[in-house]
Amino acid sequence: MRVSRLGGFGLFVIQALSLLAHAETSGDDSLQAKRLLQSAVEYYRVQGDAAFAAFSRQGEFIDGERYVFVVDTNGIMQASGGASAVLIGRNVSKALEPELQKAFASALKIPEGVAKKAEYRWMNALDGKVELKQVYYQRVGERILAVGHYLPRASKQQAQMLLDHAVAKLKEDPAATIAAINNLSAEFRQDDLYLFIVDVSTHRYVAHGYNSRLIGVDFATIKDPNGRAVGRPILEKMAKQASASYDYRWKNPVTSKVEEKYALVRKSDNYLVAVGYYKKPH
Repeated sequence: MRVSRLGGFGLFVIQALSLLAHAETSGDDSLQAKRLLQSAVEYYRVQGDAAFAAFSRQGEFIDGERYVFVVDTNGIMQASGGASAVLIGRNVSKALEPELQKAFASALKIPEGVAKKAEYRWMNALDGKVELKQVYYQRVGERILAVGHYLPRASKQQAQMLLDHAVAKLKEDPAATIAAINNLSAEFRQDDLYLFIVDVSTHRYVAHGYNSRLIGVDFATIKDPNGRAVGRPILEKMAKQASASYDYRWKNPVTSKVEEKYALVRKSDNYLVAVGYYKKPH
């Protein structure tokens, strides 16, 4: 049984991503996750495995999307206050894709008392969507306790990297790159980040990584949900310079809410290439 078959759960992907890349969006959430983990560790040290019951039910160890889960050093899920409760009693590694089992096995070998962090994709039970999750975990005896929080908003650094990649691929093969973006290729999407491309000559969208209905639409006519012009100001900026940025409000495909967005735009031959990241609400 794989994670992808467990009620739409995402793959348990432990990634070597920098905490700095998410600093803008995860500061408070990270602190609260760390505090919840510390509370769980202290409780477990007193209660032992009897703590599993408290971890797996509503109470002090479940805080919205943050909850405690526990695996033993053999990879068996022992307790969970979230959607992963379906794995209690099962070997988690058997629910992973083969290429990810090695990373999971390595995570199970952390020394006693050492706190670590990792990132993977998992279903957020609050909105039913698979999202990037950052988890903090610590070993106590033969148990590994963990608490995570979701990262629905990518960082400026991630947006810049995706833009750099798209511009490079567009120079190599414009037609293939445009087709890949329109076909929602994972190469050009990352969480709430997606690309769009506008033809400089016609001012019309030729690619959009989220809303295919915009392809062929005059970019100059685009406004945000509040009626504020988006396309025309960007076109005016790009007529004078090779790169620009612009902030506006737009729907976040992960949260499904209209949020503040900051677009990074670059000219590449006869195209304007753009990607935007969403700002965390205050």
